[in-house]
Amino acid sequence: MEKRIGQVTRQSHASAPIFIVSGGAGASAEQVVRTVLAQFGDANVPLVIEPYVHRLEQLHAIVDRAATRGGILVHTMVEAELRQQLIALAAARNVAAFDLFGPLITQLSQMLGQKPAERPGLYRQLNQAYFKLIEAIEFSVAHDDGKRAYELPQADIVLLGVSRVGKTPLSIYLSMLGWKVANVPLAPAVEPPAELFQVDRRRVIGLTIAPVQLLTYRRSRLPQLGMASGSYTESEAVREELRAANHLFATHGFTIIDVTDKPIETSGEEVVLTVTRQLQQDS
Repeated sequence: MEKRIGQVTRQSHASAPIFIVSGGAGASAEQVVRTVLAQFGDANVPLVIEPYVHRLEQLHAIVDRAATRGGILVHTMVEAELRQQLIALAAARNVAAFDLFGPLITQLSQMLGQKPAERPGLYRQLNQAYFKLIEAIEFSVAHDDGKRAYELPQADIVLLGVSRVGKTPLSIYLSMLGWKVANVPLAPAVEPPAELFQVDRRRVIGLTIAPVQLLTYRRSRLPQLGMASGSYTESEAVREELRAANHLFATHGFTIIDVTDKPIETSGEEVVLTVTRQLQQDS
C-alpha cells in the first residue's frame, strides 16, 4: 500500500529509495521509474521526488541524502551545467546516477545543429491546454456524487440534482470540454453539504427532469443496484423529491436547467452558456 508523505512516495517494508531529481515537477522521470518498476512485480521501492532543482546547494543536499540512505539517483536535468555537476557529485559519493535526458539532448543537439533551450518544464508549458484538460477530468472524477465536498469552491461548475437526473455523465462530458465540475446529490431527509453554499451561485446549476422520465431511469436501474422497489420508484415520492429540489434551487438562487428528453451535448451546451453568461453579466 503506497503512502505519500510530503515529496516521498513510500511503500511498506521498502528497500533503498530511488531519488528522482528534476528541474521541473519530476513527472516525466517518475513515470519512467514507475514503468520500469512494474517489471518487478511487488518490489517495494520508495520514490523520493526532488523537484524544481536549480541550485548547486540543492544538488549537494540531495546527493548527501541519497548516499546516507544507500539510494540511487534518476534525473531529468535539462540544464547542462547542473546536470554535469550532479553526475560529478554522485560519482564522488559512489551514488549510482541515471541520466534520462542528457544523452538524448546531446545527440539531438548534434543532429539538429542547434543548442537546446535548457528550460525545465518547457513541454508542460507548451502543452498547457492538454494538461488543463487532464486536470479537469481528474477533478470531475474525484468530485463525483458529493465526494470531497470541502473542495466544492474550487469547481468551475457545480451540478445539483436528485438521483438519476444525469449529474455524473454530464459532469464527465463537461470535464472533457475543460471544465472542472463537481456534482452533489440531493436526497430526501439529507442536508446538502455546507460547502455548497460557499460556492459562487452563478456557478451552481440545478438539474431537473420530468417525473415520468426519472421514474423510467430509476426503474431500469433497480436490478443493477440490487434494490427493492420502494419510495425510490414510487411516483408521488419521486414528484416530491423533484419539488423539494426545485424549491432548494429557487431559495438559493441557483439556475435550473431541465434535461428532459435532451441529449447530453444539448444539456452541456446549455450549462456552459448559462454559467458563462451569468459570470459575464455580474462581473
